[in-house]
Amino acid sequence: MQKIERLISIVMILLQKEIVSASELTRFFNVTKRTIQRDMESLSYANIPIYAKHGREGGYALMQEYKFDKRLLSHKDIENIMIALDGFEQLTTNENIQLTIQKIRGMSLAELSPKLHLTFNDWLGRSELNKEMSFVIQAIENHWLIEFDYVDQKGNITHRIVEPYKLQLNEMHWYLIGFSLEREGYRTFKLTRITDLEKKGSFIPRSEQEITYEKEKEKRTTVKPAMTNVQLKIDISVRDQFIERYGRQSVVKITKRTYMANIELPENQFAYQFLSGFGKKVKIIEPKGYIDQYLKFLKEAINLYK
Repeated sequence: MQKIERLISIVMILLQKEIVSASELTRFFNVTKRTIQRDMESLSYANIPIYAKHGREGGYALMQEYKFDKRLLSHKDIENIMIALDGFEQLTTNENIQLTIQKIRGMSLAELSPKLHLTFNDWLGRSELNKEMSFVIQAIENHWLIEFDYVDQKGNITHRIVEPYKLQLNEMHWYLIGFSLEREGYRTFKLTRITDLEKKGSFIPRSEQEITYEKEKEKRTTVKPAMTNVQLKIDISVRDQFIERYGRQSVVKITKRTYMANIELPENQFAYQFLSGFGKKVKIIEPKGYIDQYLKFLKEAINLYK
Protein backbone atom coordinates (compact mmCIF):
# COMPACT_ATOMS: atom_id res chain seq x y z
CA MET A 1 0.00 0.00 0.00
CA GLN A 2 1.31 3.46 -0.91
CA LYS A 3 1.84 6.04 1.84
CA ILE A 4 -0.87 8.41 0.57
CA GLU A 5 -3.45 5.59 0.70
CA ARG A 6 -2.40 4.75 4.25
CA LEU A 7 -2.66 8.41 5.33
CA ILE A 8 -6.19 8.70 3.92
CA SER A 9 -7.17 5.47 5.65
CA ILE A 10 -5.77 6.72 8.97
CA VAL A 11 -7.86 9.90 8.74
CA MET A 12 -10.98 7.85 7.97
CA ILE A 13 -10.35 5.58 10.95
CA LEU A 14 -9.82 8.56 13.25
CA LEU A 15 -13.04 10.13 11.97
CA GLN A 16 -14.86 7.01 13.08
CA LYS A 17 -13.20 6.40 16.46
CA GLU A 18 -12.54 8.68 19.41
CA ILE A 19 -9.00 7.39 19.91
CA VAL A 20 -6.83 4.75 18.23
CA SER A 21 -3.67 3.29 19.74
CA ALA A 22 -0.43 3.10 17.76
CA SER A 23 -0.37 -0.67 18.27
CA GLU A 24 -3.80 -0.99 16.68
CA LEU A 25 -2.67 0.99 13.64
CA THR A 26 0.57 -0.98 13.26
CA ARG A 27 -1.37 -4.26 13.28
CA PHE A 28 -3.98 -2.99 10.85
CA PHE A 29 -1.49 -1.63 8.28
CA ASN A 30 1.28 -4.16 9.02
CA VAL A 31 3.92 -1.47 9.54
CA THR A 32 6.21 -0.42 12.42
CA LYS A 33 5.32 2.08 15.15
CA ARG A 34 7.99 4.39 13.77
CA THR A 35 6.19 4.39 10.40
CA ILE A 36 2.93 5.33 12.14
CA GLN A 37 4.71 8.16 13.98
CA ARG A 38 6.05 9.51 10.67
CA ASP A 39 2.55 9.24 9.18
CA MET A 40 1.15 11.33 12.04
CA GLU A 41 3.86 13.94 11.47
CA SER A 42 2.97 14.05 7.77
CA LEU A 43 -0.72 14.56 8.59
CA SER A 44 0.14 17.35 11.03
CA TYR A 45 2.22 19.09 8.36
CA ALA A 46 -0.88 18.86 6.12
CA ASN A 47 -2.86 20.79 8.81
CA ILE A 48 -4.87 17.75 9.92
CA PRO A 49 -5.47 18.47 13.65
CA ILE A 50 -4.22 15.19 15.15
CA TYR A 51 -3.07 15.03 18.75
CA ALA A 52 -1.51 12.29 20.87
CA LYS A 53 -2.97 11.21 24.19
CA HIS A 54 -0.48 9.57 26.56
CA GLY A 55 -1.08 6.92 29.19
CA ARG A 56 -2.49 3.42 29.36
CA GLU A 57 -5.57 4.34 27.31
CA GLY A 58 -3.59 6.62 25.04
CA GLY A 59 -3.29 6.83 21.29
CA TYR A 60 -4.05 9.24 18.46
CA ALA A 61 -7.21 11.30 17.96
CA LEU A 62 -8.68 14.07 15.84
CA MET A 63 -9.85 17.41 17.24
CA GLN A 64 -13.64 17.26 17.57
CA GLU A 65 -14.06 20.50 15.62
CA TYR A 66 -12.55 18.76 12.59
CA LYS A 67 -15.29 16.10 12.55
CA PHE A 68 -17.88 18.16 10.71
CA ASP A 69 -20.48 16.65 8.41
CA LYS A 70 -20.34 17.45 4.68
CA ARG A 71 -21.85 14.32 3.25
CA LEU A 72 -24.99 13.98 1.17
CA LEU A 73 -25.84 10.65 2.84
CA SER A 74 -27.68 10.65 6.14
CA HIS A 75 -26.54 8.61 9.14
CA LYS A 76 -29.34 6.13 8.37
CA ASP A 77 -28.13 5.81 4.78
CA ILE A 78 -24.62 4.97 5.95
CA GLU A 79 -26.02 2.53 8.51
CA ASN A 80 -27.88 0.70 5.74
CA ILE A 81 -24.75 0.60 3.59
CA MET A 82 -22.74 -0.77 6.50
CA ILE A 83 -25.26 -3.57 7.12
CA ALA A 84 -24.55 -4.84 3.61
CA LEU A 85 -20.80 -4.21 3.79
CA ASP A 86 -20.41 -5.86 7.20
CA GLY A 87 -21.91 -9.01 5.75
CA PHE A 88 -19.62 -8.84 2.73
CA GLU A 89 -16.59 -8.10 4.92
CA GLN A 90 -17.09 -11.47 6.61
CA LEU A 91 -16.92 -13.20 3.24
CA THR A 92 -13.59 -11.71 2.18
CA THR A 93 -10.23 -11.05 3.79
CA ASN A 94 -9.11 -8.77 0.95
CA GLU A 95 -7.15 -5.91 2.52
CA ASN A 96 -8.23 -3.25 0.00
CA ILE A 97 -11.92 -4.04 0.50
CA GLN A 98 -11.55 -3.88 4.28
CA LEU A 99 -9.82 -0.48 4.02
CA THR A 100 -12.64 0.82 1.83
CA ILE A 101 -15.17 -0.28 4.44
CA GLN A 102 -13.18 1.55 7.12
CA LYS A 103 -13.32 4.71 5.00
CA ILE A 104 -17.10 4.49 4.64
CA ARG A 105 -17.47 3.98 8.40
CA GLY A 106 -15.48 7.17 8.84
CA MET A 107 -18.21 9.12 7.02
CA SER A 108 -20.41 8.90 10.12
CA LEU A 109 -19.92 11.08 13.19
CA ALA A 110 -22.07 8.93 15.46
CA GLU A 111 -21.21 5.40 16.53
CA LEU A 112 -22.96 3.01 14.16
CA SER A 113 -25.25 0.48 15.83
CA PRO A 114 -27.33 -1.16 13.06
CA LYS A 115 -30.63 -2.79 14.04
CA LEU A 116 -29.97 -5.56 11.51
CA HIS A 117 -26.82 -7.66 11.70
CA LEU A 118 -25.54 -10.26 9.24
CA THR A 119 -23.39 -13.13 10.49
CA PHE A 120 -21.64 -15.85 8.52
CA ASN A 121 -19.65 -18.82 9.79
CA ASP A 122 -15.95 -17.99 10.03
CA TRP A 123 -14.75 -20.99 8.06
CA LEU A 124 -11.00 -21.61 7.97
CA GLY A 125 -11.15 -22.27 4.24
CA ARG A 126 -12.47 -18.76 3.58
CA SER A 127 -9.36 -17.08 4.96
CA GLU A 128 -7.09 -19.61 3.24
CA LEU A 129 -8.80 -18.78 -0.07
CA ASN A 130 -7.64 -15.16 0.26
CA LYS A 131 -4.22 -15.99 -1.26
CA GLU A 132 -5.82 -17.32 -4.45
CA MET A 133 -8.28 -14.42 -4.56
CA SER A 134 -5.50 -11.85 -4.21
CA PHE A 135 -3.54 -13.50 -7.02
CA VAL A 136 -6.61 -13.58 -9.30
CA ILE A 137 -7.41 -9.91 -8.56
CA GLN A 138 -3.81 -9.02 -9.49
CA ALA A 139 -4.14 -11.04 -12.68
CA ILE A 140 -7.38 -9.25 -13.61
CA GLU A 141 -5.96 -5.79 -12.89
CA ASN A 142 -2.64 -6.41 -14.68
CA HIS A 143 -4.06 -8.51 -17.56
CA TRP A 144 -2.06 -11.62 -16.68
CA LEU A 145 -2.77 -14.80 -18.57
CA ILE A 146 -3.13 -17.59 -16.01
CA GLU A 147 -2.93 -21.38 -16.18
CA PHE A 148 -4.23 -24.01 -13.79
CA ASP A 149 -5.65 -27.50 -13.45
CA TYR A 150 -9.42 -27.59 -12.97
CA VAL A 151 -11.40 -30.36 -11.28
CA ASP A 152 -15.01 -30.46 -12.46
CA GLN A 153 -18.04 -31.79 -10.55
CA LYS A 154 -17.41 -35.31 -11.83
CA GLY A 155 -13.78 -35.32 -10.74
CA ASN A 156 -12.35 -34.88 -14.25
CA ILE A 157 -9.10 -32.87 -14.38
CA THR A 158 -8.33 -30.54 -17.29
CA HIS A 159 -5.52 -28.04 -17.85
CA ARG A 160 -6.72 -24.53 -18.64
CA ILE A 161 -5.13 -21.32 -19.91
CA VAL A 162 -7.49 -18.42 -19.17
CA GLU A 163 -7.84 -14.67 -19.60
CA PRO A 164 -9.32 -13.64 -16.20
CA TYR A 165 -11.99 -10.91 -16.19
CA LYS A 166 -14.10 -11.03 -13.03
CA LEU A 167 -14.50 -12.57 -9.57
CA GLN A 168 -18.07 -13.37 -8.56
CA LEU A 169 -19.61 -14.39 -5.22
CA ASN A 170 -22.54 -16.75 -5.68
CA GLU A 171 -24.28 -18.36 -2.68
CA MET A 172 -21.18 -18.19 -0.45
CA HIS A 173 -18.86 -19.52 -3.20
CA TRP A 174 -16.30 -17.54 -5.21
CA TYR A 175 -16.09 -18.00 -8.99
CA LEU A 176 -13.70 -16.76 -11.68
CA ILE A 177 -15.18 -15.67 -14.99
CA GLY A 178 -12.67 -15.75 -17.82
CA PHE A 179 -12.01 -16.60 -21.46
CA SER A 180 -10.70 -20.17 -21.86
CA LEU A 181 -8.24 -20.42 -24.75
CA GLU A 182 -8.79 -24.19 -25.01
CA ARG A 183 -12.59 -23.87 -25.20
CA GLU A 184 -12.43 -20.61 -27.20
CA GLY A 185 -15.17 -19.10 -25.07
CA TYR A 186 -16.06 -17.67 -21.69
CA ARG A 187 -16.25 -20.09 -18.79
CA THR A 188 -16.94 -19.91 -15.05
CA PHE A 189 -14.55 -21.64 -12.65
CA LYS A 190 -15.17 -22.29 -8.96
CA LEU A 191 -12.06 -21.10 -7.11
CA THR A 192 -11.89 -24.07 -4.74
CA ARG A 193 -11.79 -26.41 -7.77
CA ILE A 194 -8.67 -24.68 -9.15
CA THR A 195 -5.24 -26.19 -8.41
CA ASP A 196 -1.64 -25.26 -9.36
CA LEU A 197 -2.56 -21.68 -10.27
CA GLU A 198 0.27 -19.81 -12.03
CA LYS A 199 0.96 -16.79 -14.22
CA LYS A 200 1.38 -17.75 -17.88
CA GLY A 201 2.04 -14.37 -19.52
CA SER A 202 0.01 -11.33 -20.55
CA PHE A 203 -2.99 -10.68 -22.79
CA ILE A 204 -4.83 -7.80 -24.44
CA PRO A 205 -8.32 -7.53 -22.85
CA ARG A 206 -11.34 -8.15 -25.02
CA SER A 207 -13.96 -5.43 -25.37
CA GLU A 208 -16.81 -5.23 -22.85
CA GLN A 209 -19.28 -5.58 -25.74
CA GLU A 210 -17.65 -8.85 -26.80
CA ILE A 211 -17.67 -10.15 -23.22
CA THR A 212 -21.39 -9.36 -22.84
CA TYR A 213 -22.23 -11.03 -26.16
CA GLU A 214 -20.26 -14.18 -25.30
CA LYS A 215 -21.93 -14.44 -21.87
CA GLU A 216 -25.38 -14.18 -23.42
CA LYS A 217 -24.44 -16.81 -26.02
CA GLU A 218 -23.21 -19.13 -23.25
CA LYS A 219 -26.54 -18.73 -21.42
CA ARG A 220 -28.47 -19.63 -24.57
CA THR A 221 -26.36 -22.73 -25.28
CA THR A 222 -26.11 -24.02 -21.70
CA VAL A 223 -28.11 -27.23 -21.31
CA LYS A 224 -29.96 -27.31 -18.01
CA PRO A 225 -30.69 -30.70 -16.39
CA ALA A 226 -34.21 -32.06 -16.69
CA MET A 227 -36.21 -31.45 -13.52
CA THR A 228 -38.56 -33.92 -11.81
CA ASN A 229 -41.43 -33.02 -9.48
CA VAL A 230 -40.66 -34.80 -6.22
CA GLN A 231 -42.94 -35.19 -3.20
CA LEU A 232 -41.21 -35.43 0.17
CA LYS A 233 -42.37 -36.15 3.70
CA ILE A 234 -40.27 -33.94 5.98
CA ASP A 235 -39.86 -33.46 9.73
CA ILE A 236 -40.66 -30.08 11.28
CA SER A 237 -36.99 -29.70 12.31
CA VAL A 238 -35.93 -29.25 8.66
CA ARG A 239 -39.03 -27.34 7.49
CA ASP A 240 -37.18 -24.00 7.65
CA GLN A 241 -34.51 -25.16 5.19
CA PHE A 242 -37.11 -26.08 2.56
CA ILE A 243 -38.96 -22.79 3.08
CA GLU A 244 -35.73 -20.80 2.64
CA ARG A 245 -34.81 -22.65 -0.56
CA TYR A 246 -38.19 -23.30 -2.19
CA GLY A 247 -40.66 -20.89 -0.53
CA ARG A 248 -43.56 -21.34 1.88
CA GLN A 249 -45.97 -22.43 -0.84
CA SER A 250 -43.91 -25.62 -1.37
CA VAL A 251 -44.46 -26.87 2.20
CA VAL A 252 -47.85 -28.06 3.51
CA LYS A 253 -48.61 -29.10 7.10
CA ILE A 254 -49.82 -32.69 7.58
CA THR A 255 -49.52 -33.23 11.35
CA LYS A 256 -48.01 -31.24 14.20
CA ARG A 257 -44.51 -32.57 13.37
CA THR A 258 -44.88 -33.67 9.75
CA TYR A 259 -45.00 -31.66 6.53
CA MET A 260 -45.27 -32.48 2.86
CA ALA A 261 -42.89 -30.72 0.45
CA ASN A 262 -43.45 -30.58 -3.32
CA ILE A 263 -40.29 -29.47 -5.11
CA GLU A 264 -38.45 -29.90 -8.41
CA LEU A 265 -35.11 -31.72 -8.39
CA PRO A 266 -32.79 -33.03 -11.11
CA GLU A 267 -32.12 -36.76 -11.33
CA ASN A 268 -28.40 -36.64 -10.55
CA GLN A 269 -25.92 -37.24 -7.74
CA PHE A 270 -26.02 -33.61 -6.56
CA ALA A 271 -29.74 -33.82 -5.82
CA TYR A 272 -29.25 -37.18 -4.10
CA GLN A 273 -26.42 -35.70 -1.98
CA PHE A 274 -28.73 -32.85 -1.01
CA LEU A 275 -31.48 -35.24 0.13
CA SER A 276 -29.13 -37.64 1.93
CA GLY A 277 -27.84 -34.76 4.03
CA PHE A 278 -31.17 -34.69 5.86
CA GLY A 279 -30.82 -38.33 6.97
CA LYS A 280 -34.05 -39.78 8.38
CA LYS A 281 -35.68 -36.33 8.52
CA VAL A 282 -36.73 -36.61 4.85
CA LYS A 283 -38.47 -39.44 2.97
CA ILE A 284 -39.26 -39.48 -0.75
CA ILE A 285 -42.91 -40.37 -1.35
CA GLU A 286 -43.00 -40.23 -5.14
CA PRO A 287 -42.27 -40.74 -8.00
CA LYS A 288 -41.17 -44.36 -7.70
CA GLY A 289 -38.52 -44.05 -10.42
CA TYR A 290 -36.84 -41.27 -8.45
CA ILE A 291 -36.94 -43.40 -5.27
CA ASP A 292 -35.25 -46.28 -7.13
CA GLN A 293 -32.42 -44.04 -8.38
CA TYR A 294 -31.96 -42.53 -4.91
CA LEU A 295 -31.77 -46.00 -3.29
CA LYS A 296 -29.17 -47.01 -5.89
CA PHE A 297 -27.12 -43.95 -4.93
CA LEU A 298 -27.35 -44.84 -1.22
CA LYS A 299 -26.41 -48.51 -1.81
CA GLU A 300 -23.29 -47.48 -3.74
CA ALA A 301 -22.27 -45.30 -0.80
CA ILE A 302 -22.92 -48.11 1.70
CA ASN A 303 -20.88 -50.57 -0.40
CA LEU A 304 -17.77 -48.48 0.33
CA TYR A 305 -17.91 -49.73 3.92
CA LYS A 306 -18.34 -53.44 3.13
